[in-house]
Amino acid sequence: MNTSTATAPVVKSGLTAEQFIQKYANHPTYIPPRGPELNAKNWQAEAALRMFLNNLTDEVAEAPADLVVYGGTGQAARTPEDARNIIEVLLELEEDESLMVQSGKPVGKVRTHPEAPRVLIANSNLVPHWATWEYFNDLRKRGLIMYGQMTAGSWIYIGSQGILQGTYETFAACGDRYFNGDLRHKLLVTGGLGGMGGAQPLAATIAGATFLGVDVDPDRIKKRLDTRYIDKMTHNYEEAKQWVLEAKERGEAISVGLVGDIGDVLERLIADNITPEILTDQTSAHDPINGYVPNGLSLQEAKELRQQDPAKYKVLSLKSMARHVGFMLELQRRGSRTFDYGNNLREFAQQGGEANAFNIPGFVPEYIRPLFCQGKGPFRWAALSGDPEDIRVTDEALKELFPENTHMIKWLDEAQEKVAFQGLPCRICWLGMGEREKAGLLFNQLVREGKVKAPIVIGRDHLDCGSVASPYRETEGMKDGSDAISDWPLLNLMSNTAGGATWVSFHHGGGVGIGYSQHAGMVILADGTERAERCLRRVLHNDPAMGIFRHADAGYEAAQENARKFGLEL
Repeated sequence: MNTSTATAPVVKSGLTAEQFIQKYANHPTYIPPRGPELNAKNWQAEAALRMFLNNLTDEVAEAPADLVVYGGTGQAARTPEDARNIIEVLLELEEDESLMVQSGKPVGKVRTHPEAPRVLIANSNLVPHWATWEYFNDLRKRGLIMYGQMTAGSWIYIGSQGILQGTYETFAACGDRYFNGDLRHKLLVTGGLGGMGGAQPLAATIAGATFLGVDVDPDRIKKRLDTRYIDKMTHNYEEAKQWVLEAKERGEAISVGLVGDIGDVLERLIADNITPEILTDQTSAHDPINGYVPNGLSLQEAKELRQQDPAKYKVLSLKSMARHVGFMLELQRRGSRTFDYGNNLREFAQQGGEANAFNIPGFVPEYIRPLFCQGKGPFRWAALSGDPEDIRVTDEALKELFPENTHMIKWLDEAQEKVAFQGLPCRICWLGMGEREKAGLLFNQLVREGKVKAPIVIGRDHLDCGSVASPYRETEGMKDGSDAISDWPLLNLMSNTAGGATWVSFHHGGGVGIGYSQHAGMVILADGTERAERCLRRVLHNDPAMGIFRHADAGYEAAQENARKFGLEL
């Protein structure tokens, strides 16, 4: 069945499924196709196919051989065989069919219709009584489940840029609140420079701060260096200290990546009487076994101990997190503006013996919730053409569409100059209620008029205003105490499915780990068609509206005012 209303003729690549796999998905080498030619039977399936492969390309993924995209264990598919099967189904998927994916394994197709999602994804979900890392890891060893993180298993991870503006917004909000909006001559220190934490150095320097980031894995820092997210790299603490202190004195926004253990580095900063103005962390603390590396172990020793004695590994990891947070608390007492960045470090530090771990506030209630009350969040898009010029066109079109949004315009100008693309060219900027719908319709028009060379994929992080229940992160400290109610992400999932998103997902645990969150993802295609326009109008209204519904119901006056402003009251 073909009901496409594309205005341009559809050109097929002519590759068989086997030829396609050999060219684009010969494990462990994955390459997203580029250009205007279709490999699948329609652009909806093609978009899912390209973004799936984009998640796994070595420019983007942490470990393509293991299908790990980011976060230590966050996968796009469960096994190489499952990845191949997903690709084969997407190549043949009709516009009245939808593929179902259960924790990275394609399990069936259902009869739907052209405005239904082409892919329905559920990752890492467990009945609450059994939602523990121990039970999950047993299932994973038996090949029954995978960890989808947030955007890894929903095929919309776009490299470090994906969290870049959200990180910038957080650092800028900290500057506004505590430093009169000026982070020059301010030192920001953090741990973790992986797939999510790797956005921190560039976000900090765009915000004007001097940055010191620490990671035990030199390859992670090297990747940020190669993609221009970080300016300098060293294995030497004294050298790093000299660089950042001199830059801070000059008011120079540079970023330094130091190979080392974050706990050890914080201990040395304390001994040297150096108190950073801002302190946070994005180590892989959501997973005490497969993410965090205990103090005193090399990467190889950690890898071996994980396999030989995971129970011992977890004990060491929790003790190290407690030590790590203990140093953060000491720097907080000395004056550092210290906050948790949503990796569940506080909870596991508390389990490891640091009773005061939650004296460190979370970043959402501290800085981001006012944006959520406006329906604002991480709106991202990818140019399926593979041509960076298409992103430049969308950037300029958005600046013309929202001339009064000077904050967004400044961000896009900075991003054009400083952000290196990973995989398919992509962009992110935080947009709110009303803005997302207008932006999506604009992109659809650009495709229809041929101003970009291929369709545009629009998505977002699961960390959004109305898509997640995470009591130690996005929904921490809700005004009405509704932190742990996960009806909201389920309603988000259902509204985006009913509205006609191109693919949808529902995950458990992303960001903070098994047992601690549930969240929904959404991706929608702008392919220039009337069908796409109808879906964009619904989805890009419903999705941010969920954030306003959620926060208005919790009693936030700003959200209630926005509900009235946008006609969202019952």
